Amino acid sequence: MRLLLLACLRAQTGNATTAGRIQDHLEAVGHICSLKDAFGYENPSEIANLISAEKFEAALAIHLYKGGRLLQGSRIPFGIIFGGTDINEDIKHEEKHRVMGAVLEEARFAVAFTEKMKELAAAEWPDARSKIYIQTQGIMTTPSATFNWKRFLQNAGIPQDTENVRLFLLICGLRRVKDPLYLVDVFSEWHRREPHIHLVIIGPAVDPQFTSEVNEKINRTPGVHLLQEIPQDDLHAAVKRCFAVVNSSISEGMSAAILEAMDLDVPVLARNIPGNAAIIRHKDTGLLFTDPQS
Repeated sequence: MRLLLLACLRAQTGNATTAGRIQDHLEAVGHICSLKDAFGYENPSEIANLISAEKFEAALAIHLYKGGRLLQGSRIPFGIIFGGTDINEDIKHEEKHRVMGAVLEEARFAVAFTEKMKELAAAEWPDARSKIYIQTQGIMTTPSATFNWKRFLQNAGIPQDTENVRLFLLICGLRRVKDPLYLVDVFSEWHRREPHIHLVIIGPAVDPQFTSEVNEKINRTPGVHLLQEIPQDDLHAAVKRCFAVVNSSISEGMSAAILEAMDLDVPVLARNIPGNAAIIRHKDTGLLFTDPQS
């Protein structure tokens, strides 16, 4: 079957990683799967032309609004995978809510990563409950064997004159919903008391204006460092060497960074939000916090 997969494909983001894995699995079972960036299309008519030109037989979109809206009125069957911000954030906006409801009505099925996400969607669109299926996200880690830890520390501006560096890694695209500044002040205070403690925020500049705010804050905050995204294999290797992975998002669907840290046997400290609480059992598989001080 010729399948169209629509997703937001900003480099080194969770959505792009998830989309690539889904494409790999679909192709592994014999389908032809073409992955397209939802940001490259303005409206459903452009996708309709694409479907006609490339003779797609079915489609799948990640994110009920960003991807799903482009499949409205599609002449081929399609399914939706909830992204996280669609159900947690976009649902609060009247026009987006209307569009997402229409998309869900047309979709043959929808996939939620967690029971909580399904219940949130079903509460808004009760008629769609029977077509929402829960499928937890799968991950795979591939840490690079040639990763240079000392160079990584050097690029972050972390002194290498001691072996007892305790590095906490926060992996996210720089946008407000990820709230990377939430823990900056408390980590800086900790660093002042214990200079071997460092927080590194790493990820792509998704929101340029917010990225400027993050840069300005971090430039005057000792013990906190900002790095641009690096190849996934190197990132996995960095996770293996860090003390713990941190997540401070306002909302999450299911954080790939948390799952990957778990797969690499690295401790996880995550903000206590539904998406994180769905995969972390407090004091068992990780630590959940409700405010920076805790």
